[in-house]
Amino acid sequence: MPNSAKGGESTGTRVIALVGPAGAGKTSLAEAMLFASGTTDRQGSVGAGTSIGDSSAEARSRGGSTETNLYNFTYLGGKFAIIDAPGSIGFSADAARGIAAADVAIVVVDPDPSRAALAAPALRMLDEQGIPHILFVNRIDQAHGRIRDLLTALQPMSVSPLIARQIPIREGDKVTGFVDVALERAFHYVPGKPSEQIALPDDLAEREAEARTHLLEQLADHDDALLEQLLMDEVPEPGTIFADLKRETGDNLGVSVLFGSAENGCGVRRLLKALRHEAPGPESTANRLGVESPALYAFKISHGGSVGRLAMTRALGGAIHESSDFNSSSDHSGRLGALFSVQGDKTAKVSEAQDGDIVAVAKADGVRAGDWLGSAALPQPIELSLPSRNCALAIEPADRKDDVRLSGALARILEEDPSLSLEQDESSHEMRLRGVNDEHLKTTLAKLKRRYGVEVKHHAPSIGYRESIRKPVTMKGRHKKQSGGHGQFGDVIIEVRPLGRGDGFNFDEKIHGGAIPKQWIPAVEQGVRDAMGKGPLGFPVVDVAVTLIDGSYHSVDSSELAFRLAGRIAMQEALAQAAAHLLEPVQKLVLVTPAASSSRVSSAVASRRGQMLGMGPRDGWTGWDRIEALIPESELDGLEAELRSLSQGLASYEAEFDHLAELNGHLAEKVMKQHVAEPA
Repeated sequence: MPNSAKGGESTGTRVIALVGPAGAGKTSLAEAMLFASGTTDRQGSVGAGTSIGDSSAEARSRGGSTETNLYNFTYLGGKFAIIDAPGSIGFSADAARGIAAADVAIVVVDPDPSRAALAAPALRMLDEQGIPHILFVNRIDQAHGRIRDLLTALQPMSVSPLIARQIPIREGDKVTGFVDVALERAFHYVPGKPSEQIALPDDLAEREAEARTHLLEQLADHDDALLEQLLMDEVPEPGTIFADLKRETGDNLGVSVLFGSAENGCGVRRLLKALRHEAPGPESTANRLGVESPALYAFKISHGGSVGRLAMTRALGGAIHESSDFNSSSDHSGRLGALFSVQGDKTAKVSEAQDGDIVAVAKADGVRAGDWLGSAALPQPIELSLPSRNCALAIEPADRKDDVRLSGALARILEEDPSLSLEQDESSHEMRLRGVNDEHLKTTLAKLKRRYGVEVKHHAPSIGYRESIRKPVTMKGRHKKQSGGHGQFGDVIIEVRPLGRGDGFNFDEKIHGGAIPKQWIPAVEQGVRDAMGKGPLGFPVVDVAVTLIDGSYHSVDSSELAFRLAGRIAMQEALAQAAAHLLEPVQKLVLVTPAASSSRVSSAVASRRGQMLGMGPRDGWTGWDRIEALIPESELDGLEAELRSLSQGLASYEAEFDHLAELNGHLAEKVMKQHVAEPA
């Protein structure tokens, strides 16, 4: 049964996800909330390196979040937990599962209207997942434009209407306080302390009345009784207004907008009060996710620290005790280990996870991120959309003795980070670490060294160049060797001809009269394949057809090995005379970008020998474009970073292999010279 308290407020722990673009001040807001709630006796600073969150060496070095930060606090009797999500796309997947199980999200944005587009991905994600959310305009003390202009820029990105809850009080060009439109009260900011109530400035009376009327009209869209009151010119009770604001948030009918300055602690207590009175509780999230009995949702796996491997989980549907038996949605069963509350990088043992709590579970071997754990029927998995892994590095241990250590370290890091993958390229024999962008991979390598002491050598992955032929050739290949006793003899004649691009390899035989016994024909094919592993230009050969048309054998000296060698000799000599040419892999890209950046993105594609296939509006995204293009794989290096620089960090792409294209001229010569110069 849902937990409820007097006034309809949840008695469970409400989880708040802080989301938004990198650099908006999410971690600073979390620190301000901890201080304002009395959880800490000083407000930590990200810039000074004194924050509870962003405590890892990588985050400190970068000056921004690289991993999810978790916190707990109480405020006026209400229990809360924070999931502070990294804003950079390279690290955003780390918190994706946690956000999906949050009760409410706070979208933290910059006050500059020209940067409003940065909030689009977060707003779209929350709307698609049906997660209630509030918008907090940070650094309001540094705002130069009008809040109305910011909301006008933001509204097309939100499915639900934005509800302005405050209007700024200015002294000159600086915002020094706010008018709470719902309360009809004015407040003056006092850095680090609660705001002081002041008389409503005379010059704001008309603006406040206008803003309040607009707010009430927005609420009346979903409240017929309030609409009737407004039509009758009746003044609604404050309780009616706040009940409507709570419903608007919980039912995703509207997005409240508040503002302040996290670094100075201004407006943070007003935000906390809004969360206490209006944020939905865990019972609402349980209903949204289909939780019908007590369960834990594992949203992240963490390694390291004194406790070892931990599954970060959220309890929904009721309390769960340590040592409870469980089944998981991935068909694993077991018994819960010790439970811990989490505060930054610190943990404290607890005996149970109460409804809504975030707890770390020890000894959760077999539990994977995304699993539901419980003793009864489990909810369906939560579907997530993760960023594309567009960057890769070929890696190897700096010391070969660290092979096993590197393998174990990578297994742990990949388990923690769902946006990383490891693959072995069969052609180049490279081990490739693939991630979202260069920053993501650089941070991962730094983590490997710091946590596990493994030095890694890395370089850009080799490009999968291939070669093919232009003209047909008939070639004889003979392997004959006499060295005492049985010799070796194999004699073949093959026809080699080009196939269409992408047709691969075809082998056939037209042997008549037993010129070559049937049992040795497969050996000829294997010898041909051996020769195709490295053609005359130095690359694997593709798109050729080979027909074995004749040959001869010796009743004593012929063998499988002899015919394999004969096939290889024939194919090598045929390829050398068949007008070999170089092929390069071409990727098909689907790029998405704010429309304001489309021309710059298109130019970047063209500058990389790209071929535009089409451009049009991005489905469901106002002010965004979708571009399709073909680009040689060799031109993708650095593209992700270039797109970020051209689009305020918003443009992204997905790529997949499309075809091999002929490469000629100086570009082909450059590739072949470089290939010859590379160590074997």
